[in-house]
Amino acid sequence: MVAQADIIVKASVGQLFVYELQRETYQYEFAPFLIHHGRRNNDPMVFKCNKQQFPDLPRWLRFTQRHPYDNSFLYGTPLPQDLGMNIIEIFVTNKRSYDTFKDRLVINVGPAVKQLPYQAEFFIGLREIEKVLMLEIQEEIKKDIKLIWGTNSLEYVNITSALDRGGRVPLPLPGHFEGVYVKLGSDKPYSSCLLRLQTADHLQECEAGGRISGDCSVCSFPANCVTWCKSALIDLSRPVPPPPAPTVGSGILTWGGEFIPPASPPERDFIPDYIVTVIVPFVLAILLCLILAYVMCCRREGVQKRDAMTPEIQLYHHHTIHGNSNELRNMAGNRGSVPQPLSTLPMFNARTGQRAPPEYPSDSIHIPLIMAQQ
Repeated sequence: MVAQADIIVKASVGQLFVYELQRETYQYEFAPFLIHHGRRNNDPMVFKCNKQQFPDLPRWLRFTQRHPYDNSFLYGTPLPQDLGMNIIEIFVTNKRSYDTFKDRLVINVGPAVKQLPYQAEFFIGLREIEKVLMLEIQEEIKKDIKLIWGTNSLEYVNITSALDRGGRVPLPLPGHFEGVYVKLGSDKPYSSCLLRLQTADHLQECEAGGRISGDCSVCSFPANCVTWCKSALIDLSRPVPPPPAPTVGSGILTWGGEFIPPASPPERDFIPDYIVTVIVPFVLAILLCLILAYVMCCRREGVQKRDAMTPEIQLYHHHTIHGNSNELRNMAGNRGSVPQPLSTLPMFNARTGQRAPPEYPSDSIHIPLIMAQQ
């Protein structure tokens, strides 16, 4: 990892600051020999930025890079409390060779150069934040807003992605964009066209969702067209009066009289509650245990059958068992008169009917189970 001399830039309070980190600039840092041979490389690169000795960027500064083959941007609008020097560390990683390069960007935030009391915010729905941050796209949008405002004295105040305002992530399909809010300011008052944004008729037409009669927006390119219903005016020419200071009293509380504690509640007898919640469930549990013990010990079915069995029934059971045993012995004695199943006979030729049992070795392990049972 190497580092080169610091890059020093300036920013003004209340005005948009944009710094583009170009991949082409860092291609020669990873391959210096390309300068001598006059060639260009196209390696994918990933940029990561943070404030020196801090894990994140300053609160007014944002970073974006959509793809490793795209340039990245540092952008934001500093406020009066952000005056001073900001040292930003830039880490560049070559995704092809995984070499790293470190750079430093020093941003000196100075006081506002120009007061912009009249500001307006416009929503451009067919743009993405990386495209609008490009200088040529900013000039195209400013050119259209100049025609609407009627003045050439315009400056960018802020550019914000609709995703930072709670917008939904668009589908990754052609024709779907996230949308961008663009805020511009001027020292010239609003035109009559822009003042239409503050009328009640304009708000009613936007809520109805119909055609906007006062839409006087101009767009040289369709992608730069302004959504008139999502545009608003921010008039800072009239200072907002501060809230009234609190009335300072004497600091002594008014006399409220003697403190009278509330009377004690009447005594309550908890014996009925104890009987209902403890004694009654305990008695029911004992009764259920007694019933279960009687059923399990005194009402067994086997004991009843054994006691009810008479000597005549016992003799009949003995005679039945003896008869069944004799019948089984007779069936076993007549087993030889029944022909053997074909599955137990030696192998034979189904076409000639000749019995030709194969010659098996004397080892009984290799004799099939059917042959071994003969």
